[in-house]
Amino acid sequence: MSVKLPVTSGERLIKILVRNGFSVRRQAGSHVVLQRGYTVFSVPLHEELKKGTLKAILNQSGLSVEDLLN
Repeated sequence: MSVKLPVTSGERLIKILVRNGFSVRRQAGSHVVLQRGYTVFSVPLHEELKKGTLKAILNQSGLSVEDLLN
């Protein structure tokens, strides 16, 4: 059984990603670009991220849903 994706904001997700070793590279409008090594991706600063967007960001970052919940 898989763990259900939580409802989270872009700002909260960025804080979690920074705690996991990512750094903020720049911001373009409502999107923040994060980087760790050669992994670069953007996170939208929305109040509530859609499930597909959240799942794609977790896949790109290499984090699991359990990492996000802890």
